[in-house]
Amino acid sequence: MDELSDFLRTRRSRVDPGSVGIATDSRRRVAGLRREEVAHLSGVSVDYYVRLEQGRARQPSAQVLDALARVLGLAEVEREHLHRLARRPRRPAKSAPNVRIRPELRRVLDLIPDAPAFIVDHRLDVMAGNRLAELLYGHSPMKGLNIARHIFLDGGSHALYADWEVCTRDVVGHLRLAAGKYPDDPKLSALIGELAVNSDRFRKLWARADVRSRTHGRKAFSHPLVGILDLHQENFALPEETGTELVILSAAPGSESHDNLRLLASLGATDTDAPDRHMTRP
Repeated sequence: MDELSDFLRTRRSRVDPGSVGIATDSRRRVAGLRREEVAHLSGVSVDYYVRLEQGRARQPSAQVLDALARVLGLAEVEREHLHRLARRPRRPAKSAPNVRIRPELRRVLDLIPDAPAFIVDHRLDVMAGNRLAELLYGHSPMKGLNIARHIFLDGGSHALYADWEVCTRDVVGHLRLAAGKYPDDPKLSALIGELAVNSDRFRKLWARADVRSRTHGRKAFSHPLVGILDLHQENFALPEETGTELVILSAAPGSESHDNLRLLASLGATDTDAPDRHMTRP
């Protein structure tokens, strides 16, 4: 079953029939909407919708996709994902970008001394990071770290993420979007396969077919050296539609997390060696 099939099937299974005016009783055994109910509410034939969900109907119109999005109650990022999956050409022309970080961008990272900052690509491979990011993640240099592997496969890093379960959902939702944009990226496919083989949590979340586009929000850490860091994350998309983002994590001025972040920076200033990946409290 392809990604479009997975997405449509999981979305209709989550729609409450009562929310779209369909009466139910105790004899109903289907979770969410039936295929014929989606078809009727969307104004398409049952045969067409079945073929669409089975991946046998190609290039549906924007009007049909918008109608499906309405019936399925899709958020904007999900609606865009549906359009991308359904209208994908038989031979996708969009290859994965070859990302190179300009020296000027690396310089920008070093101009942000008071907040962890790093650059990631669509696979969540870190391309570059500043010193405070190295201290936060316990990884120097930041280049070579993959955030998805770090969260799902590095057992020693699990405790670093104060909201680990939320982080896992964000990562899987991001990778689902990336897989829709770059279906022919072998490195992305290999990463997803590696995570699926080695993480039960990843397999369960991947089967949900959720998509997420996180642009900002709370990101909390429990750092082994300085304690709780309740930070705010901002993602800035870099130009040229490469899927690359500048991520900056900041603390509210005057907060305990702000003081802890300054302490972490001071510890780094007195230590010219990179921190070990699995740091322990002194």
